[in-house]
Amino acid sequence: MVFKQRFFYSCGFCCVLPLLPSAKVLGQENSSADNQLEEIIVTATKRDQSIYEVPTALSAFQGDTLAQRGVIDIIDIGKFVPNLNITQFSAGHNASSNPFIRGIGLQDHLITTDPGVSVYVDGVYLGRQVGQNWNLTNIERIEVLRGPQGTLYGRNSIGGAINIITKQPGADPGNKASVEVGSRERVNADFFSDFTLGDTTALSISGGYKSRGGVGEFTTLDNPGVEVGENSDIFGRAAFLWQVNEQFSIVLSADANSAEGGLRPYDTLIDELPNGALFQAGLRNADQGANPYDNATGQPEVAEVSNEASGIALNMTWDVNSNYRVKFIASERSSEYESGLDDDGLPVNFLVFPETGSADQRSIELQLNGDFGSLDFVSGLYSFREEGENNQTDTFFNGNGPSPFYLAQEVNSLAAFFNIGFDATQQLRLSLGMRYTQDEKEAEADVGIGLTTAEDDWDELTWDLSAVYRFANDLRLYGSIQSGYQSGQFPARPFCLFGDPNCFVASENITAVNYEVGLKGQPQNWLQMSAAFFYTLYDELPYQVSSTTEGGFSTSNLVVEQRSSGFEWESTLLLAKGFSLQSALGLIDIEVEEQGGVRPVAPLTPEVTFSFAPEWNLPLASGAAIISRVDYSFRDQMFGEPSDDPGRFTLIDSRELINFNIAYHSAADNWQVAFYGRNIFDEKYDDARLNTGDYVLRMLSNDRSEFGLRWSAQL
Repeated sequence: MVFKQRFFYSCGFCCVLPLLPSAKVLGQENSSADNQLEEIIVTATKRDQSIYEVPTALSAFQGDTLAQRGVIDIIDIGKFVPNLNITQFSAGHNASSNPFIRGIGLQDHLITTDPGVSVYVDGVYLGRQVGQNWNLTNIERIEVLRGPQGTLYGRNSIGGAINIITKQPGADPGNKASVEVGSRERVNADFFSDFTLGDTTALSISGGYKSRGGVGEFTTLDNPGVEVGENSDIFGRAAFLWQVNEQFSIVLSADANSAEGGLRPYDTLIDELPNGALFQAGLRNADQGANPYDNATGQPEVAEVSNEASGIALNMTWDVNSNYRVKFIASERSSEYESGLDDDGLPVNFLVFPETGSADQRSIELQLNGDFGSLDFVSGLYSFREEGENNQTDTFFNGNGPSPFYLAQEVNSLAAFFNIGFDATQQLRLSLGMRYTQDEKEAEADVGIGLTTAEDDWDELTWDLSAVYRFANDLRLYGSIQSGYQSGQFPARPFCLFGDPNCFVASENITAVNYEVGLKGQPQNWLQMSAAFFYTLYDELPYQVSSTTEGGFSTSNLVVEQRSSGFEWESTLLLAKGFSLQSALGLIDIEVEEQGGVRPVAPLTPEVTFSFAPEWNLPLASGAAIISRVDYSFRDQMFGEPSDDPGRFTLIDSRELINFNIAYHSAADNWQVAFYGRNIFDEKYDDARLNTGDYVLRMLSNDRSEFGLRWSAQL
């Protein structure tokens, strides 16, 4: 039996960045004997579509090439995409992810704060970005779409979307396994099995174990049991396909993971704010130790972190006839984590915030898609429900405690959407999309003075209009206007309730409109390229601003208007047979309206992002090959929070990272062994910074130099 591999997602298009088909060992075909680059064709909206015809800026990574670039989790993707920055700082957890695309992202992890970049796995939206399963095994590809995607991706994609697509059962029959060992106590192992059970059924199973040692010690705890920043994770996934008949198929999948480790590295700058509460209490920077990657906390309850996630998904596809397809996606997911921060970083119980969090979500999507030759469309209905909470029991604030902190929220979201594409001529394609969304939120908080409840609702119509024109030299010029929407947000830490009992209110609708023009294609058989200029307007955009108040550590929404403009470039250049160069460049300029005489800055957004990767493919006389690759990544300096404080204590320096991978591929291309290096010069950099007015919290990267061997094989 031949299983049909289907790629129909709620976005209305799926696309893959042109990758170099340099040799058969890379799992791609050469287009000719002289090793030309090959145009990538994808299936979208029930039609074959070239990546060049997709009217948006995007990057994509083939799953089989992730390890060659040093990509072992979603955080690493942020090192190679223009105007994408992914940091980790949520509650001191080492398994969180905070993506920022074009200056828009998630500044806080608490349940009332929605991300500005949506993450999907096989068409299922992940509502929370702490406590999820980020293991990149059994991956077909990862797509990063930049700019508002509100029409077909939904309400929380005003910055962009990350789409993770797994291999479907029956698509890659056989067994694969890999083992990786390296410095810093690195041990990774995973497997993937894909096999048919009968003429109409197939099953894929994948799983693995991933661990790495820490980057520092807990210097004052007698027996912490963990190191700073260490992590270990066990994960698995199973998917079952039933091809009922030629027209109807069902895919049922389930995944789960369980991880534990040590609090991520950070330190607290005390001396820089001599009027702050920590300095006035007699605490000093020198009390924390000479190595900022060590931790001098005296509270064992915050030393260890953990997270668990699980989910099931049902995907049904029905080809009604040659023109219509119906698709149904339903999912339930749950996640939870345990973490926390000792902000003073010292044995005293002065600023301690142990934390647990959980979220349960349910989503249902029904699509009707059609193709009539020159006209095609995607349409659908969508429902999303989420319930979650955060608890910080035994909190100590400025030496006072223990005191409680509790935050919970329930979200109900309904939407209807469509996207229509029309081939006006052989050269010109036009498309129009719309989405109507209704959101309701009920939230409650207890900061130690009793339970406070609030609720609000929003609705918005988002739309996009685009055109793609194909030139004779295989270049496409596209122009698009895209809108995005995010519902308002309640304050994350409403300690303002001590002074204002009515401050627990949500912000207004957040809207975005993006104007973009781009040029992409393959003008020569040795060059694939993509360039884009964009200008985006954001209205009612809430920045999360934190400060210490009389009642506690308070986080409020600073609502701003923001204008972003920039340029993005990606290319693959075939310089000689077996030698290629991939490059990516992102430039962005952001202006924010002045607020009370102060002009805020976009947080965690470098003005320049750049990467390049030369790759050499050396065939051997035996038929085997040696493939060597170097990946360089640069992220410019940026601010850790929205305010450019006078002391510039939240300014984060630029950083440069270099990975390499040297792999021997067998002649039969059924096994390979590689020597790898990640962050080979051991660049130490900051993930985030926060100036509370009393102290500066500096979240350090958990990314250190690592060298090792990786073996993988088809069994």
